[in-house]
Amino acid sequence: MSETPSILTAPLPPLSAQAARLIELGVHELAGIPADDLHAFAESADCEEGDALLAVLPGRAPASTLAPLLDRAGKQGFVVTDMTDVDRFTPCAVELPDAPLYLVTGLDRGDHLANWSPDEALPALAKESRTPLLLTEGIHWILQQPAILERNRCFMTIGSRLRKDNGALDARTPAIWISNGTGRDGRERRNAPKVGWCWWGNRHTWLGFASAMDRRI
Repeated sequence: MSETPSILTAPLPPLSAQAARLIELGVHELAGIPADDLHAFAESADCEEGDALLAVLPGRAPASTLAPLLDRAGKQGFVVTDMTDVDRFTPCAVELPDAPLYLVTGLDRGDHLANWSPDEALPALAKESRTPLLLTEGIHWILQQPAILERNRCFMTIGSRLRKDNGALDARTPAIWISNGTGRDGRERRNAPKVGWCWWGNRHTWLGFASAMDRRI
């Protein structure tokens, strides 16, 4: 009997199914992309089956609009209340295709980097010829494979950074994890998918660093 693959090795849904999922959630309308264009992109993409994630450019579908589409056991995703500037966390040292839709390949949750700080993890990913995921890409991944977000096995998305007016990078970095329903989250949000932030220099045993090998159209 063949062994059932873990969520970390399970293939992504076919791109046609991913397109249908985004349309079902209304992402195409949020992004101003006709459903037919989304289907056409998925059908014409040249990639290895099960390896590519279909993503919408952050400027077309920002994190604030995608996070509420997340769902875990009937609990709606949310952005923490003290991150009203979530959409100002934009790609940093990550090159994106010049197109509204693109593919992200070689996804990895980065469990092996758990308990590292972002400052330590970023050069380690570079040595592996990998780039960190953007926050929006992390949300897209969970929308297509909800089981990738596991308690005590969640991840940071340090490809998204906020640059201050003076040019310096904000000390916060986005992450996606599961709410415990404490503090300002509210008891009713226990076990809900949560978009929050961590300090750039801090370590967390339950947060890895999600990354990808390539982005293309």
